[in-house]
Amino acid sequence: MSFALWTPLAIPAVLALLSLVVPSPALRRLSPVASSVAVLVSGLLLVSAVLADQVPTLAGGLLRADALSAYMLTVVGAVGLVSTWGGLGHAGNVPARFAGSYDALISVFLAAMSLAVIADNIGLMWAAVEATTIATAFLVGHHRTPRSLEAAWKYVILGSVGVAIALLGIVLIYAASRGTGEATLSWLVLSQAGLPLDPALIRAGGALAVLGFATKAGLAPMHSWLPDAHSQAPAPVSGLMSGVLLAVALYAILRIQTITDAVIGPDFLRIMLSVGGLLSLFVAAALLIRQRDFKRMLAYSSIEHMGMMAIGAAIGAAALPAVLLYVLGHGLTKATLFVISGRILEVEGTPKIDDVRALLVRRPGLAVLWLIAMAALIGFPPFSIFFSEVGIIVAGYATGMGVVVGIALVLLLVIFASLTRLTVAMTIGAPVAQTSASVAAPAAVLPSAAAPGIDVTGAMTGVVPAAGVGASVTPVDAEPRPEAPIVPDRSGHGPMLPLILALGTTAVVAFIAEPVGTLLTRAAEVLGGIQ
Repeated sequence: MSFALWTPLAIPAVLALLSLVVPSPALRRLSPVASSVAVLVSGLLLVSAVLADQVPTLAGGLLRADALSAYMLTVVGAVGLVSTWGGLGHAGNVPARFAGSYDALISVFLAAMSLAVIADNIGLMWAAVEATTIATAFLVGHHRTPRSLEAAWKYVILGSVGVAIALLGIVLIYAASRGTGEATLSWLVLSQAGLPLDPALIRAGGALAVLGFATKAGLAPMHSWLPDAHSQAPAPVSGLMSGVLLAVALYAILRIQTITDAVIGPDFLRIMLSVGGLLSLFVAAALLIRQRDFKRMLAYSSIEHMGMMAIGAAIGAAALPAVLLYVLGHGLTKATLFVISGRILEVEGTPKIDDVRALLVRRPGLAVLWLIAMAALIGFPPFSIFFSEVGIIVAGYATGMGVVVGIALVLLLVIFASLTRLTVAMTIGAPVAQTSASVAAPAAVLPSAAAPGIDVTGAMTGVVPAAGVGASVTPVDAEPRPEAPIVPDRSGHGPMLPLILALGTTAVVAFIAEPVGTLLTRAAEVLGGIQ
């Protein structure tokens, strides 16, 4: 089964190269989809292996798939498939000299995310996350507009600062490992309890590493790059960044947390993650109340959900299965919503919520899926986000963090109301009346000399006969044409099957005890230090 560790790296890399050198539009369009399929199949194979009590390794243990890694690789592949397959043909126009670069960068992004989750080495994982910064920076600026280029530069600067801080933390963790006799950055070694690691270095290194990766995860107050990047990137890229990049950054935080908890206990990072999670919820609630752009609305929703996941991580072992289920549900739902938002933007020509009205009447082909996906995102049952949030809140009360989850619940209610109001404004209601131009009165034929009392300014509504001055004016009624009928647009404006499959998965996955429940339990045990 070790081959499943290199296929999610090698196949996307080869397809990226082919996208750049082979002048075939069909190959370029399908290469990101094929890369996603390769990652998803590899993840499912590794999941089957870990459920059979195997732990595949490669390159002398540098690449390793425990239950958590296999699960996260499956999430990367599933979200990637929804974004790339659903986003076929929706990348927007790009100059000929950049042909192929978009599709190649998508494949590189997927390979880098795959490497980040299967690497049994903090340093290699950091390098993979940094590689995503380079790839996604060009993808954010794909449209080459002033706003997209500004968003790309903001993302590069803030993302680079974040990963630089994380690198400093990793260096300190490496220095702390020298007490074991052989310095290492292996997850497997560092997460073992009872190692003679320097507590002071672990405290400083863990704090810096978590702070750096929190920047990539979009947690407040390091979130300012996220709304601009997600709103300006092509819709499939926004789906990948929200559903995969943020999740992998959270994965790195969870791995660091495992190391620090084993050395200095859970209280230190619990405070950091709780503060970051509540602040993220507050920022999202405050900015969603009067949001006017539906892509930025989805971006701020990502900050909200990452905040809830951070609170779940702060709670600890009791909430970890719910957090991991959250990762999958949020990824699939957000990828679906960003793909649909790209289609709405194309047909409506505007991202402004005030300019998009009565979609359910005018464009039911898009509105129905949008409503279902928004219901999943807001947290309606039976979608998995509902059960994830309930699991985190219940676990928080059970472990003595009732104040934190109580505040989070209040903020969630504000966000719920805001997202519901914005969704209703876009989809429900009567469309603006479509009326034809009224029939104009025939042009007046003015006499050679106007009779006294007759308006000759051009505002007359009747015809003046040429018989002579003083002739009577016969008014001509201008009857308006009836309103033009509204023909509903039932087209999905793109592939519908991946979106339906994604929403269907989020609706049923929380009810599948075997093998999903078993996999989530084993992945949570890995984070608890049980290998």
